[in-house]
Amino acid sequence: MQKYNYKEMIKDNLWGNNVVFAQMLALCPLLAVTSGATNGLGLGLITTAVMFFSSLLISLFRPLLTPQVRIPVFILLIATLVTIADLAMNAWLHELHKVLGLFIPLIVTNCAILGRAESFASKNPCLPAVVDGVMTGAGFTLALVLLGGVREIVGSGTLFANASLLLGDAFSIIELTPLPEYRGMLLVILPSGGFIMLGLLLSGKRLLDAYTSGRKVQPKDGNEFSCNVD
Repeated sequence: MQKYNYKEMIKDNLWGNNVVFAQMLALCPLLAVTSGATNGLGLGLITTAVMFFSSLLISLFRPLLTPQVRIPVFILLIATLVTIADLAMNAWLHELHKVLGLFIPLIVTNCAILGRAESFASKNPCLPAVVDGVMTGAGFTLALVLLGGVREIVGSGTLFANASLLLGDAFSIIELTPLPEYRGMLLVILPSGGFIMLGLLLSGKRLLDAYTSGRKVQPKDGNEFSCNVD
């Protein structure tokens, strides 16, 4: 019986093999909705919910699926879950639904969901499949909130603005104004600012990983950048 290292699985999906920062997937919704942390959190949570149910159902149905039909079945199942999520958000989180708009149905095209379904959920039992799906979604949410939070703070001096309006009154506690007198930087909130901030975050993650592992980063120009801890 195969043993699963859940601790390593969680660490890998959240950081080491993060769907955005390591695999560079789902960049379209990432850059489109992260003008603020609240939007990123909303899309991240709904994507995580879809990954949870898709991983669970695909793992349950895997003995019944033949190799010839598995991909169409995966897509149909994911599309059904996304449709349910879209209708539920329109009913109970209507303001957030209006803000995210087209990017909720486009969760179907998120290659990270289909990729994990094919590479992991379809080959493993329910518990590890669910853990993998949820942690992959959590890693995606982390990337969304991190990028959205940085852009929002630098761009307007707030954090999780309008969270109570978009996510519900319970989220009013996370609405913050770290820089109350700050007038903001419009460029960071614009689409071009998303590319700039994402590039900086990717560079920061690479340097942090290199520093914590005590190795050297080798840039494309051939010059070594030492990150030795010693």
